Amino acid sequence: MRKVLALGLSLALTAFTIVPVAADDLSLVGPGDRLHGADVSRWQHPNDKPINFKKMHDAGLSFVMIKASDTRYDADRLALKYVKMDRNAAQDAGIYTGFYHYAILPNVSTPAAIAKDARAQAQKVLWRLSDLGGYNDQDLPYALDLETRCIQWSSSGACKKNATRSAATLWAKTFLKTLKEKTGRTPILYSSPSFLETALNRDKELNSYPLWIAHYAIDPAEPDAKPNVKPGGCFVHSWTTKECSANWTMWQYTSCGIAPKYGVPGNRLDLNVFSGGREKFLALLTGTWQPDPMDVMPKNETSTIVISSFSASTTNKNVIINVEVKRPDSTPVVTGTVRYYFADENVTIPAVIQNVERETSGIWKLSISGMPAGSWVGHVGFTDETGTHAEVKTPLSLDIVQGPTPAPKPSKKPTKKPSTDSCRNQIKN
Repeated sequence: MRKVLALGLSLALTAFTIVPVAADDLSLVGPGDRLHGADVSRWQHPNDKPINFKKMHDAGLSFVMIKASDTRYDADRLALKYVKMDRNAAQDAGIYTGFYHYAILPNVSTPAAIAKDARAQAQKVLWRLSDLGGYNDQDLPYALDLETRCIQWSSSGACKKNATRSAATLWAKTFLKTLKEKTGRTPILYSSPSFLETALNRDKELNSYPLWIAHYAIDPAEPDAKPNVKPGGCFVHSWTTKECSANWTMWQYTSCGIAPKYGVPGNRLDLNVFSGGREKFLALLTGTWQPDPMDVMPKNETSTIVISSFSASTTNKNVIINVEVKRPDSTPVVTGTVRYYFADENVTIPAVIQNVERETSGIWKLSISGMPAGSWVGHVGFTDETGTHAEVKTPLSLDIVQGPTPAPKPSKKPTKKPSTDSCRNQIKN
């Protein structure tokens, strides 16, 4: 997916003046006579093409939620690449902007470790927001995009292990509370009604946050149309009302909007409607937040790396290295990744496959397959292309003994999957 300047002022961290949006420019032209909006991410920039936000505004969209951060390192770097560009261009075109963080839950079980990861991911959001200059008068609050509770995947990409409902609920509450306390803005929670019902506990504290609900194949233009319904009733979760509807603030009603109509490269665009009128919408923009010096994202902050354990034995087994990287105050780093680097003094550099699994913030399990027999010299290195944390490395030599050679597996012809229309039954506005 899926994801204000003080009027007339220019932020120190942005290079130009944003044209302020007038409240009377909020036109109720969306489905069901509601405010109409979109959400965008890197997928709306194929081949690095820019979005024409002026065309988006002229097509009747009043707000856009922009992906600004991600738990996953590679996806986060791509979000960082586009968020400033999109926020500035959207606001310059007269569109209100919001942001969202795509979250992956940690593969840990104790409440303390779960809360620690939530605070670390919230720190990433705070730094990203501070890098944007803080909230301004055209910014909606940050949203938490929580749509999976998988915490361990197989090599094929299938989910092997899910977080418990209690763990997912604690993580979400801790993350949202941290953002609210720090910024003074109440963040938003994005998810589907199915996920809310099956993955999170019903909780009064969660209910205090505005809900951005994703529910397709229901046309918000139809009389009495509402999300959160299913055959035989409704989804039951923290936002379900006694009338069996959902107390939603934004509704993502399709992922199949006609992208070119709104100035977006590609074919598809997520579209949203707002639940209330102008007054309710503008209430979300109450209060600005400007970062203190301590809130500004550090540059090449000192980091320390520790190999907590490793296993290296025979050629038929993967090398497993567990790595932890910390900030100077012993809290986990929030960006970056790890890798094993072979030293130049090795006679050859073997072609191996490295797979990095994030256990929780600042802790990774590095798995190396295809290691040949021999003694290998090298180091485990932490890198961070965002420049937030300094690179750091620690030496590690590996002694590998020749193991049994596995019998070759018979080749299988790939089975052709039948084509499916992911936009079937969806609204194509």
